[in-house]
Amino acid sequence: MNIFVKELKSYRRSLIFWSIGVFLMVASGMAKYAAYSSSGQSINDLIADLPKSLKAVMGFGVVDLSKISGYYSLLYIYLLLMATIHAVMLGASIIAKEERDKTAEFLFVKPVSRTKIITAKLLAAFTNIVIFNLVTLISSITLIEKYNSAGESVNGEIVLTQVGMFILQVLFLVIGSALAAVKKKPKTAPSLATGILLLTYMLSIAIDLNENMDELKYLTPFKYFEAKNLMLGSGLEPIYLIISVIVAALLLVITFTFYKKRDLNA
Repeated sequence: MNIFVKELKSYRRSLIFWSIGVFLMVASGMAKYAAYSSSGQSINDLIADLPKSLKAVMGFGVVDLSKISGYYSLLYIYLLLMATIHAVMLGASIIAKEERDKTAEFLFVKPVSRTKIITAKLLAAFTNIVIFNLVTLISSITLIEKYNSAGESVNGEIVLTQVGMFILQVLFLVIGSALAAVKKKPKTAPSLATGILLLTYMLSIAIDLNENMDELKYLTPFKYFEAKNLMLGSGLEPIYLIISVIVAALLLVITFTFYKKRDLNA
């Protein structure tokens, strides 16, 4: 039994739906940009009078939304949320589904070590997020090129944002897998993992609203690779890359350690 191929087939339909969803999100976002641009009214003027709190919740930052690069930095926030939710749910469910579907006993008595089982599962999950990321990248470049009437050069910035997105996808993937491996009732892990994701996202919004909370930015991955920094600022900052690698490595150790101790009767 090839567990890697089995898991890929198991999540094939889900991946197709998520990929269609992210394509439609990019398409609808760029269509709105075209509509605003053709109206003759600046997007910046439309949001100028909005309350600061509403701007933070909706992702309106300091970028120029009349430019396609600035508008994409806004769209990126929603793409990032979609990508990380997919990743964290995938990481949790790919571990928890054996207990959920009552197939753990069947899987564990096979002549395959638990280390190989969890490795195959995580590799299948990793392959899923790579495909999702590539779909997002190709969709973004293709559709932005279609609506880029000003001829602004943005492909390099888009690639940079996708690198940041991919790192966060991996990070939330292992957050989900670690929770599923640790919990005695793994089937509750996807909802808990999604709750943690939303909590860290809300923390990032709170930091945007209150400058005194800036030191808390290290606690939320959503502050690590913001579009405004990736596209218009310092790019990929080494400190955030180091934190992401260390946290991901620790979570992988937790996943492997607890999965190998899984109680079949739990």
